[in-house]
Amino acid sequence: MNPPKIKRRVGKYEVGRTIGEGTFAKVKFARNSETGEAVALKILDKDKVLKHKMAEQIKREIATMKLIKHPHVVRLYEVMGSKTKIYIVLEFVTGGELFDKIVNHGRMREDEARKYFQQLINAVDYCHSRGVYHRDLKPENLLLDASGNLKVSDFGLSALSQQVRDDGLLHTACGTPNYVAPEVLNDRGYDGATADLWSCGVILFVLLAGYLPFDDSNVMNLYKKISAAEFTCPPWLSFSARKLITRILDPNPMTRITVSEILEDEWFKKDYKPPVFDEKEEANLDDVEAVFQDSEEHHVTEKKEEKPVAMNAFDLISMSKGLNLGNLFDEGFKRETRFTSKCPANEIISKIEEAAKPLGFGVHKKNYKMRLENSKAGRKGNLNVATEVFQVAPSLHMVEVRKAKGDTLEFHKFYKNLSTCLEDVVWKTEEDMQAIK
Repeated sequence: MNPPKIKRRVGKYEVGRTIGEGTFAKVKFARNSETGEAVALKILDKDKVLKHKMAEQIKREIATMKLIKHPHVVRLYEVMGSKTKIYIVLEFVTGGELFDKIVNHGRMREDEARKYFQQLINAVDYCHSRGVYHRDLKPENLLLDASGNLKVSDFGLSALSQQVRDDGLLHTACGTPNYVAPEVLNDRGYDGATADLWSCGVILFVLLAGYLPFDDSNVMNLYKKISAAEFTCPPWLSFSARKLITRILDPNPMTRITVSEILEDEWFKKDYKPPVFDEKEEANLDDVEAVFQDSEEHHVTEKKEEKPVAMNAFDLISMSKGLNLGNLFDEGFKRETRFTSKCPANEIISKIEEAAKPLGFGVHKKNYKMRLENSKAGRKGNLNVATEVFQVAPSLHMVEVRKAKGDTLEFHKFYKNLSTCLEDVVWKTEEDMQAIK
């Protein structure tokens, strides 16, 4: 078998599969060809950035993030630009999302939840002291490294379209509704720091309770519950944990507990060890300016091949959590799944398209990737599904089917229907591979 060919290269980085998507950006797994180090490559579209007049803010956010070197915040290594794209090179964190830990194992003991909450508050406090606000804190944005330590992702990069007005407040409601502070919803402006703290309070509740403090299928009812801070702590919580949660989930941002007060809280302080780290390393900001200079000399080289991405053992391992092949075909509450097929790549694409259309999905194809979009809005808007075909061997392909947008349970229902229509295409499903393991 010939050595696998890389489908795409950006500068010194070999680019692999998509590992995340947002409104303005896509995140791909990549590898530094010089050092072999795995990184996450965040890709922004320059046209969208300019159209939304975001260039100056992005430049400022990226420059600030390069200066933030905290053990509980995902590192931003460098930034590159081509004629059409901005590439942000980030630390690749292998332990999965904190969200998955809660879904798979349920609520945490107070000691375990406290450890994660202490790491979260330490990271949030550090970033706020440098004028950086997250604005979309939730368990899905909290990653775990190989040692099980918390890493906040997307800090300062999650809400790139937000603007501070002359009154010094942010005015655009953003973030995930269940985690959003009341003042963000009332459209009278809000302080990024106190709004982030509210989200931290919701996260703490979820860690300790195993469910959301504010939840309702009707969005207006949900907003009313949030605005009134209408929630009930479960009976198993200690008095000091309830007291702290109640002080954080104060609907009035003026009286809400501050970070300095949290650091002095009885429940928080137990076994608290602030991380020790070195900030002395100088950050070079030349690449940040170069990205927005539209001249060939500052453009990074991009190379592409019109064929499925070839996967080697390293790529397979990178798709697992914590570089453990046993986790590659994990069971549980997932937003992506995979199957293998002995059919040619073009035939797989055609069969998925044939199966998706009768289910009410519009199909957008590009090379060996597809975007399927449901025309009917579900519980969390229109379900969007991304698929990609990878070549494992000349006559064997792996197909990834991933929820890009919408409700996870609706995605599971869609995949069940899709897999029924693809019985002649699928060679082995994840369940089959799990059984072989």
